[in-house]
Amino acid sequence: MCDPEPRDGAKQRRFAALARLAAGCAALWAGSAQAHDYPTAERVIYVQACMRDHPGPHYEMVNKCSCVIDRIAQDIAFDDYVTMSTATNANSIGGERGSYIRDVDTLQQQIRKFRALQTQAMKSCLINLESPR
Repeated sequence: MCDPEPRDGAKQRRFAALARLAAGCAALWAGSAQAHDYPTAERVIYVQACMRDHPGPHYEMVNKCSCVIDRIAQDIAFDDYVTMSTATNANSIGGERGSYIRDVDTLQQQIRKFRALQTQAMKSCLINLESPR
C-alpha cells in the first residue's frame, strides 16, 4: 500500500536537500552582495566594446564579456573603475595632451593594475586573448 506520509528517513533526506539548497542560495547571494554595483549603462558600454574587440558568436560573446565586467566589479569599486578605465583609454592620446597621463606615475600604476585585472578577468571568462582586433 501507499503510505501517504513519508517515512522519517525520507523527511530527513528532503529536509537535508532543502537545507543544502538554501545554503547554496545564501552563498550565491552573499557573493553577489560583495560585488560592487556598477550602473547598467556602464556595463552595457563595456560589453559592447568587449564584443567589438573580441568578435565571435553573438550569444557566446555577450555572456563572456558580461562575465568580464562582473569579475572586474567584484574587485574594484565603480569610482576606481572609472578612474582606471579613463586613464587607460587616455593613455593613447598623442602629443602634449597625452603626456599629462603618461608622465604621472600614479596613473601609470593604475593603468597597469587595470590592464592586469582585465587580462585576468578575460582569462577566467574564457576570452581568447590571442586574437583581439
